Amino acid sequence: MTVLSKINKDTIVQLWKNFWPCGWWKLMDNYKVGVIPLPFFIIAGCLVLGEVYLNDKLPSDIVVMVVTCAFFGFLCGEFGKRLPIIGKMGAAAICATFIPSALVYYGILPESIHVATKKFYKDTQILYLYICCIIVGSIMSMDKKTLIQGFLRIFAPMLCGEIVGMLVGVGVGMLLGLSPFHTFFFLVLPIMAGGVGEGAIPLSMGYAAILGMEQGDALGRVLPIVMLGGLTGIICGGILNRIGKMYPHLTGNGKLMPGTAENEEKVETKKEMVMDVTTFASGVLLAAMLYMVGMIGHKMIGLPAPVGMLFAAVLVKLTNGVSPRVLSGSQVVYKFFQTSVTYPILFAVGVAITPWQSIVAAFTVNNLIVIVSTVVSLVATGFFVSKQLGMYPVDAAVISCCQSGQGGTGDVAILTAAERMELMPFAQIATRIGGAINVSLSLLVLARFIV
Repeated sequence: MTVLSKINKDTIVQLWKNFWPCGWWKLMDNYKVGVIPLPFFIIAGCLVLGEVYLNDKLPSDIVVMVVTCAFFGFLCGEFGKRLPIIGKMGAAAICATFIPSALVYYGILPESIHVATKKFYKDTQILYLYICCIIVGSIMSMDKKTLIQGFLRIFAPMLCGEIVGMLVGVGVGMLLGLSPFHTFFFLVLPIMAGGVGEGAIPLSMGYAAILGMEQGDALGRVLPIVMLGGLTGIICGGILNRIGKMYPHLTGNGKLMPGTAENEEKVETKKEMVMDVTTFASGVLLAAMLYMVGMIGHKMIGLPAPVGMLFAAVLVKLTNGVSPRVLSGSQVVYKFFQTSVTYPILFAVGVAITPWQSIVAAFTVNNLIVIVSTVVSLVATGFFVSKQLGMYPVDAAVISCCQSGQGGTGDVAILTAAERMELMPFAQIATRIGGAINVSLSLLVLARFIV
């Protein structure tokens, strides 16, 4: 018995020596959930749930919320990636956004996590930090020629797509027995209004003033359509990504214009790519300062802050306003936020501002047919028009998807599904400016000619 115990003890000691630390390091390096090493992921989940069930409360400070959003965001995203068939069509972004919303609605997500996440999202406005770092980083990594030509050419497929999408949507609605007025103003227009803050809310205010409705009732009719339009856009983005992988000649993998040669500026930038902490910090500070420029522009002339920031970043890029070293810092900031922050942000969005009941309420057959027809025709038109203009059709069509997106959060989800976060500057133009024009002109027509 003593000999057997000694053998067992020696075996356990030997197994432990084989595992620690090399086996532990191998487990940490080779197995990940998203970007999180598997052991860290398990420990993070235990810490969050332990905090919830031991204290009946979860702090909403940034330290705790980084762990919480990372755990749940990458969990939902990983689940979506592993779904058969649809896992390769943008299901990760859909799951990271809509599963948390459903968990909140059905009471499965602990209330303390719901409250803390919502408070953190509202208090910090973390989405704007994410968007400004993505926009500035992607602009700073673009070739100047591509930047100028892309902004000039993208308006044609955007405009054609909106016109065709509106005509098809109204036509399909009429075939289903819906009135043209209802189809356009309560189904088609909300899809292309630019999201919630810049689209659904101004629309509901306009409808309340012009049609004599209660704003709450108008918002209740418009908001679910915005959500479903964004969901359809995410699915289309995932499908376009698959098309790009099947037919590589149709995509620039995040670039709108083909045949852009590497120039001296990029060569110089590569020489300066020695990265340190201060360079990374400079990239973050540049993005934050440009967003503050956009905020000042919003107060002065009413231009949405992300769009004002976008124009400021383009100006800085075209005038060589920062050194190649700072440019490289912005690019690293962009990569960090793209790979490490996207799914945690989508989780927070799903918990804080995505009402599951509104989405479910809009799931009628007629609504779905009109919404899908509108978005698909919008995207298909963008695809074929951009191809005629010498652009990569897959990437330009992804921008068209963003015209049906749920504002900034929709852009993040659609570009994540399409794996083309580099297109964020163009997506913001499509969402913010395109949505503002659609809402303004439509309300003007409603007030002057229809009512």
